[in-house]
Amino acid sequence: MSMTSRHESSPRNPRVLLDGLAYVESPRWHEGRLWFAHWGTGEIVAVDLEGHSEVVAQGPPGLGWSIDWLPDGRLLVTGPELLRQERDGSMVRHADLGAVADHRWNEIVVDGRGNVYVNGFGFDFLGGEAPTPGLIALVSPDGTARCVATDIEFPNGMVITPDNATLIISESFAGRLTAFDIAADGSLSGRRVWADGVGPDGICLDVEGAVW
Repeated sequence: MSMTSRHESSPRNPRVLLDGLAYVESPRWHEGRLWFAHWGTGEIVAVDLEGHSEVVAQGPPGLGWSIDWLPDGRLLVTGPELLRQERDGSMVRHADLGAVADHRWNEIVVDGRGNVYVNGFGFDFLGGEAPTPGLIALVSPDGTARCVATDIEFPNGMVITPDNATLIISESFAGRLTAFDIAADGSLSGRRVWADGVGPDGICLDVEGAVW
């Protein structure tokens, strides 16, 4: 057992910020706090480095949703549809993804141009249905939505490199990370294996460009 106080930490000596949680996913660092989707309660929670937490928004019921932000700071939440939190705290539909596919929308990442990428799949994962390939949809800054990649073997975490040139996605059922080149209009091309023989779920990108 570590004897370190709650206010001391290092890369080799981690500490607990918050405990007693039910089911945590989609951690994001934003404005000096760690934000996450608390699937067990349907809440979005933010916690600072002193361990002070706050429920900042409500998420959709059930599992399989995540969060990110538009360049103007408004929060986006996935789930049965893509929602946006307005300045007054209200939640509104950000884009009509039903025209792209009848999916539950899982992971999300926003690039520096304001392009929103969401991925989804159309089978009942918890109900034991046979898996079918998923996809990546793009919501452009003007609100239009379209499919930009298909045949994703259970799409999961996504990141975009700081130069807005490359999107990397976890294909959990394929055991690989897959990369795409991002065009000026947000389209994806140049599909290639970024890393193979891994078991990726959620991922993040560090300051040196490495995927964790």
